[in-house]
Amino acid sequence: MRCYTDCMKEPFARTERKITVIGGGTGSFTLLSALKNHTSQIAALVNMADDGGSTGVLRDELGALPPGDVRQCLVALSESPKVRELFNYRFEEGSLKGHAFGNLFLTALEKMTGDFANGVELASEVLGVRGLVAPITLSNVRLVMKRGDGSEVYGEFEIANQEFHGERPEFWLDPEAEPNPMALKAIKDADMVVIAPGNLYGSLAPALIVPGIGDALRATKAKKVYVCNLMTKPGQTDGFDVNDYASEIERLAGGEFLDAVLYNTKRPADSLLEKYAQAGEKIVDYDQAKLDSAHFAAVGTNMVSGMAWKNSNSSDPIAAHRTLIRHDSLATANALMRLIDVLDGRKH
Repeated sequence: MRCYTDCMKEPFARTERKITVIGGGTGSFTLLSALKNHTSQIAALVNMADDGGSTGVLRDELGALPPGDVRQCLVALSESPKVRELFNYRFEEGSLKGHAFGNLFLTALEKMTGDFANGVELASEVLGVRGLVAPITLSNVRLVMKRGDGSEVYGEFEIANQEFHGERPEFWLDPEAEPNPMALKAIKDADMVVIAPGNLYGSLAPALIVPGIGDALRATKAKKVYVCNLMTKPGQTDGFDVNDYASEIERLAGGEFLDAVLYNTKRPADSLLEKYAQAGEKIVDYDQAKLDSAHFAAVGTNMVSGMAWKNSNSSDPIAAHRTLIRHDSLATANALMRLIDVLDGRKH
C-alpha cells in the first residue's frame, strides 16, 4: 500500500474528531497529553492487568483493580496542573513509600463506591478530565503467557521482565475477561482508534486480547492506526522492525484490522544509540519494500523528542527501567490529526 509520508506535510483540518486511544502507561500518557489539544471527544481505554510497583501492592493487599495506568491517563487528560501534580506524587518514605497518591485515591474511591468504574468517573470530575477514561475490562484479571516449551508465566510485571528470544508467545487473561461495554462503544463510535506505543507484551497485549476487543476493532468504521515503538525491548522484540510490531499487534487482536501504521524516521544521536545498544535496546528500523507491500498505509515521520526523559522520583521502581528516548507528544499528535484526514480522503 502507498506510503503517505509526503501527504503528512500538509496542513491538517481542525474539525473536532472522536478519537479512542488503547493502551496504558507512558505510551498512552504521551499521546493523550497532546491529543486533548485537538479534540474534547477523546476516550482512553486502559489495560487492566498491571501488577507491578504500587499497583501490585494495592491489588495484593486490598483486592483492588489496578489503578496505575488509569491514573496516568486521568492525569494526561486533566485540565488542572496542581491536581495532576498531586495525583502523580509518590511517597518517598514510611509504609507508603513508592505509592502514588493517585493510586491510593482511586483505590479509596473503588472501596467507597463499590465499583471501580464509578471511582474512575468521580476521579475524572476531581481532575477536570477532558474526555473519557475507561478500563477496557472491569474483570479482576492477571496476564498469563505460555512459552514455546510449554511453561507458563503469570503477571504483567513478571512477563515484562522475561526473555523469549524469537518466540511469539501465547497470551490470555485469567480468569477470562468481559469487555467493558463503555470500551466497546468508544471503539464503535470513534472516527479514529489509536493503538498507543508501549511495552508490546506487558502493556498492549492485555488490552488487545480481551475477548470482543479484536472483533470490535475489525467491525468499527473508525480508522485504526498503530503508533509504533521507537526502541526494541531486550530479550523480547530484538530485531523487530515496524512490520514485525504491526504483525504482532494484529496477531494479539486476533487478525488484521489496521488501516495505518505511524512510524519514526528520525535517527537519534549516535552517542545516545550507542548507550542503549550496551543495554540491548536498538532503534526500531523499517524496510521500505515491506512497508510498500503491507495491507496498511505506512506513514513515516519524525516522532523523536529532542529531550531525553529522566526519572526524577527515586521511589518509582518501574520508571527507573523505562527507555529515555521518547516520542515527541506534539509531533505525534499532529501527525495523527493529519493522517486521519488523509485516510478519509479529505487531503490528496
